[in-house]
Amino acid sequence: MDPVLMLLDTPSLYFRAFYGIPDSITAPDGMPVNAVRGLIDMIATLVRAHSPTRLAATMDADWRPAFRVAAIPTYKAHRVAHGDVEEVPDTLVPQIPVIEEVLDAVGIARLESPGYEADDVIGTLTHRAEGAVDIVTGDRDLFQLVDDSRPVRVLYTARGIRNLQPVDEAFVTAKYGIPGRAYADFATLRGDPSDGLPGVAGVGEKTAASLITRFGSLDALLSALDSGATEGFPAGSRTRLAAARDYLRVAPGVVRVAPDAPLPAADLALPAKPRDPEALVRLADRYGLDSPLNRLLDALPR
Repeated sequence: MDPVLMLLDTPSLYFRAFYGIPDSITAPDGMPVNAVRGLIDMIATLVRAHSPTRLAATMDADWRPAFRVAAIPTYKAHRVAHGDVEEVPDTLVPQIPVIEEVLDAVGIARLESPGYEADDVIGTLTHRAEGAVDIVTGDRDLFQLVDDSRPVRVLYTARGIRNLQPVDEAFVTAKYGIPGRAYADFATLRGDPSDGLPGVAGVGEKTAASLITRFGSLDALLSALDSGATEGFPAGSRTRLAAARDYLRVAPGVVRVAPDAPLPAADLALPAKPRDPEALVRLADRYGLDSPLNRLLDALPR
């Protein structure tokens, strides 16, 4: 079997676990641990089903990076609780440090980069990787990374961790009617309300797909727009694009994940045994994690 690097969009996964498992699942002291247990079981299932040789759990060092907000102030603004703090359920907040401790004790590489999101860490690791990459996420933004030539694919969690949707270039083309590697350009035009990205007013999914298919890329589309060309623009779209020129100047830098986020050196090899067995025992006892941790350890390569 060819070596595979598996990259986990960890925030996407622990949010999914939190909302998919009742918070009546608690530690001996009564603290909810539904996200912790759910994430551990997700990783065990992924390792068992896909046999990655390397694995990294990526994290948000900054869920709303300054460079993206400076470009588009509405970026994720609707998710702000106060200041720069993300609105996160009260019972999830204390579980995140436990997740980090568990990953560290098991020996699964946990990577983040100051000023960047987990998506950017995934983009950087994907850019650096020399072989196959599987990206596990519930975020469509990462469809922009699929590349059949390497191959890089997304294992999309919308239907559950046991029923993952493999997303490659053919899937992107079939789903959106665009070239397989053009998702970022398409999303820039269409916008994404879930991230506070307005897109081009009056340009919906079909028009965005038509424009990207016709011109091949956003850069080529903007060159045609700036040159005064009229051919290839659906009715009314040229005027709308011209009106949104300022947005289109900055939006690609917000939508596209970074390929060059600074990352510390890390061993991404999937561990055969826990890095810190004593810490893992303490965590298992304190938070009642014996069963999911045993399932994860059983899934690790011997």
